[in-house]
Order: sequence, then structure tokens, then C-alpha cells
Amino acid sequence: MTRAESPADTPPGRRRAARRKKRKKRRLGSFMAVVLSLAVVGGLIAGLYYGGSAVINAMSGFISDPEDYPGPGFGEVTVTIDEGATLRAMGSTLAESDVVASQQAFIHAAERNPGARQIQPGTYTLSRKMSADDAVETLVETGGDHDQIVIPEGFRQDQILERLAQDSEFEVEEFEEALDTVDLPDYADGEFEGFLFPATYELRADATPESLVQAMIDRFEDAEQSLDLGERAQEIDRSLYEVVTVASIVQREVRRDEDMPRVAEVIYNRLDGQCADAGVGNRLLQMDSTVHYAANDYSTVFTSAEMREIDSPYNTYRNPGLPPGPIAAPGEAALEAAVDPVDEGNCFFVTVNVETGETKFAPTETEHESNVQEMREYCRESGNC
Repeated sequence: MTRAESPADTPPGRRRAARRKKRKKRRLGSFMAVVLSLAVVGGLIAGLYYGGSAVINAMSGFISDPEDYPGPGFGEVTVTIDEGATLRAMGSTLAESDVVASQQAFIHAAERNPGARQIQPGTYTLSRKMSADDAVETLVETGGDHDQIVIPEGFRQDQILERLAQDSEFEVEEFEEALDTVDLPDYADGEFEGFLFPATYELRADATPESLVQAMIDRFEDAEQSLDLGERAQEIDRSLYEVVTVASIVQREVRRDEDMPRVAEVIYNRLDGQCADAGVGNRLLQMDSTVHYAANDYSTVFTSAEMREIDSPYNTYRNPGLPPGPIAAPGEAALEAAVDPVDEGNCFFVTVNVETGETKFAPTETEHESNVQEMREYCRESGNC
């Protein structure tokens, strides 16, 4: 067994090397300590930055007002509030349907409304781009899953009143009396025909004949504003009342939306005298739909020679120009067509297949006669005319 060397026994060269090695270790340790300190400080700064940003972002909805629409909204959209839905879930549903501008706006509005916690699950009919306060109030007041009344496009006024009476507890006479109490827009010229908008309406427990009729007028005004009918009517040198009259004829003449702008063009071409060279003189529209209205007879698709002799300002086979007013309730597609007709130069059209609604258009009487023959063959073979 050998004894350990004492410092005194270590040669001077080896003692200097050992001291250098210790100093090098101390410097490396100090360097690593600095690096670790910087890492910790950097981590703290990053955590404060990103964590603070997250907190700030999370709090931004509370610090500033969330995005909201001014209201009152327009159009119609159906939304479903699920059983057990939270206010956050409701807000998300409404924002996705563009009823409200943001989920947070709905939540804030609901928190301000004591009745919001009693919002019932169900299906609701709301407007697009409502203020959050209005949306909450509507959900609170109406509840969901009400009975509904469906008014089809193309119904005339008396048909609409009959449908309202049929699907409610009120009588036709009560709806007729309601017409004297509700507000019509000035452009309707005091006439309800054509301005009771075809749509689905909620039959709520507090509904009255007046509220139902007013809802239909309000819904028409929503469509007028969303389609910008007033300004667009001026662009084609027509009054809004004339545009609605044209739209009502379009609605009754064809079923397919894609045919509506083409029918509107034929009407305007005839009104402007552009079809005189094609054999349509004296600005005659010659529309069967207006004759059906004059006769109050919708039992056949077309009109007979006898019907076309009816003495009525709505008989456009005998009277030039537009009839005195709308003949039915036009929907949005027909209203859009009336202010945005195509430009194809057609003066004639005929439905050649009643089942599919297929309609053919022609610029000349000769081409039109060929289409009429196709219609007659269809009628003979199908028996649907």
C-alpha cells in the first residue's frame, strides 16, 4: 500500500496545472450559470408576453363593445335552439345564421335581459342582421315551435285572407276589418293586393288579425329594402307600384325562377312597343294571368276565347299597357326579375310542359307558333291542360 502524495510532495509544474484546471472549471460554471439565468429570465418574459397577450385578448370582449348590428334587421331565417343550449351556444347558432353580428354581442345582451335565462328550446323565425338586444327580446317573447301559416307565392288577396282564416281561429271578415287598421307603405297606393308578402308566419298565442296582416306588410317592406326595389325601379323608368304589378304577372305566368327574368323582358318589350314588328300591336300584354284575375277563375291553365272577351281593365287582351295594379303576391324571385330582366329580344313565350313548367321563348310570331304546336301536342298526349 502506497501513501498519498501531500501537496508538498507534488512537483511545482503539476501544482500549476491543477490550479489552471480549477480556474477553468470555475469559469465554465459561471458561464453556465449566466446562460441558465438568461434562459429563466427569457422564459419569464416570454410567458408574460404571451400569457399577457392571451389575457388581454380574452379580456378585449369585456373592455370594448363586441361587434353588433344596429338592427332592426331584414328578411327571414329559421334557427333552432337545442335543448339545454347555453347562452354561448345560442349566440354561436345565431351568429352562424347571421341573425346577430357576434356571439359575444348576444351574450352581453342576454346578460342584460333578466328573461334570457328562460329562453325555450325550439324553432324560431328571426330576421337577419338584428341587433343583439332585439334578438334576445324576440327569443324571450315568442318561445319556439309555434304553429305556422304558409302563404304561397302567387296567391291573390282573397286567397291569402282565406288561408289565414283557415289556419287560425279568426274569420275572414276579421282579417278584412284588419286591413282598415294596419299601415301600408306609401308606394302601395292604398292597395293590399301584391303587398301581402308570401312567406311562412308564426301563429303565436298573442296573434291577432291585425298583427298577422301587419307582419305580412312588414315582410314585404323587408324584401323591398333588401332588393333595393325603389332605386332599381327608377333605373328602368318605372314606379315601384308598376314593378310590383309586373312581378305579380311574372309570378303567375311561370313556375321556374330561371324563366322569370325572361317573362319580365317580354312584358317590358310589349309595353315599350318593341314587339309591334313581331305582330303585337297597341302595347297589348295578352297575358292569361290577368284574365284569370279578371274572371276570378283559375280552373284552367290557359284561357278560352270567351274569357278573353271579359270587360275588365285587367283584361290585357283588350286593354293596352299594364293592368291597374298587381294581380297576386309576388315572391323575391319575381320581384328581382321585374327590376332585372334579361335582354334577349323576345316577344312571346308559352309553357310547353305544365308538369315540369318548361317554358319556351321566341322573338317572332313564326317561332312562337312552333312552340305553341309543341304545347298543343303535350296537352293532347298528357291531358293536363
